[in-house]
Amino acid sequence: MKQRRVIIMGAAGRDFHNFNVVFRDRPKYRVVAFTATQIPNIEGRNYPPSLAGRLYPKGIPIYPESDLEHLIVQHRADMVVFAYSDVSHELVMHNASRAIAKGADFVLLSHEKTAIRSKKPVVAIVATRTGSGKSQTTRAVASILKGMGMRVAVIRHPMPYGHLYKQAVQRFETYEDLDRHHTTIEEREEYEPHIDAGNLLFAGVDYKDILTEAEKEADVILWDGGNNDTSFYHADLTITVLDALRPDHALFYHPGEANIRLADVVVVNKVDSATKVQLRQAEQTVHALNPEAVIVHARSPVTLEDPKRVKGKRVLVIEDGPTVTHGGMAFGAGYVAARTAKAKEIVDPRPYAKGSIQDTFEKYGHLQDVLPAMGYSDEQVHELEATIKSVPCDVVVAGTPIDLRRVLKVRKPIIRARYELREVEEGKLAAAINKALKRRRARKR
Repeated sequence: MKQRRVIIMGAAGRDFHNFNVVFRDRPKYRVVAFTATQIPNIEGRNYPPSLAGRLYPKGIPIYPESDLEHLIVQHRADMVVFAYSDVSHELVMHNASRAIAKGADFVLLSHEKTAIRSKKPVVAIVATRTGSGKSQTTRAVASILKGMGMRVAVIRHPMPYGHLYKQAVQRFETYEDLDRHHTTIEEREEYEPHIDAGNLLFAGVDYKDILTEAEKEADVILWDGGNNDTSFYHADLTITVLDALRPDHALFYHPGEANIRLADVVVVNKVDSATKVQLRQAEQTVHALNPEAVIVHARSPVTLEDPKRVKGKRVLVIEDGPTVTHGGMAFGAGYVAARTAKAKEIVDPRPYAKGSIQDTFEKYGHLQDVLPAMGYSDEQVHELEATIKSVPCDVVVAGTPIDLRRVLKVRKPIIRARYELREVEEGKLAAAINKALKRRRARKR
């Protein structure tokens, strides 16, 4: 059989997972390259031999996605595998056209082929878009499971922005673990709230080995998804979070639509901020794609650490980076909190942006009154600090999930805005979890 030559399009997450599960150690395939987008500083690296396996003693190079056509021709690629998330259906098909025009098949691997089975029960939290509320939903579900007396291990979608071979399996239990693994701001945004909540967390690159380690310490595995990607594990219960402020996005973004179709429960979140029209549209979307799914309505109320220090002040708002960049949101919890606290002015940070922060504003033109918390490297963290120092403001309101005071050196006061999930009808999530666990126990008998 002719060996198929493969290029995997990704963003340092799903692409590596698909390789590990489907292509590694299979001689009938030859993965000649990864391409990278969305995340800075990924291209130019190498997927290391220690992770790539015996068939790749030199590893696998990672190139910019813009090189796709050239790579297909250069490597005589037969197949292009699309393996990243939070993109429009239209963009997916534009990339398909690029591959097809150069003579390569364009492939989307199924959830069934890429999901790993666990020895323990699995609850998966996924979403229709970045910024829908997965993190607070995951924390709420963890609290429910721990209230049932269960040991929970949260496994977070990959964010391997450092040395990949060192990040194969990562375990986080304390704030010192964040420093030991040299985590970026983006990683801390996802990991730190779990540590705040007392949740044991795993992440990394090789999700089969990660699962093996997590299963040693847990009664149940809780998958905390990234972007709007599908779960890396077969789940006994799949909970998909739909942002009521973007109700139609489930129909137009990949793989968010698949997540609605896979869902046992759909959490329609931010109902306290949505209009009646948006709520009706959200429910119609769920009914059209998955009429069997249980719908849970939830609020994400924002609380500000010290509203008095914000009232009447000139405020710089910092938001969670991915939510307001490739997530497409114009603002987040920080902006809402600052407005609610009656800030005198929300200062536009764009004229004061430094280095790659300025590049970010140019790339994401919808951003005006908020500063994304970009920090994928030490250099970018310094540029973020320099930007904050340059903005003429009295106080900073941070809507990012982490305490920026731990990682940034700025003299301006930073006031945190936080948000947690609140069910409108309490108990529906717990009932769904109980039902799923009983169903699994019945199958095991």
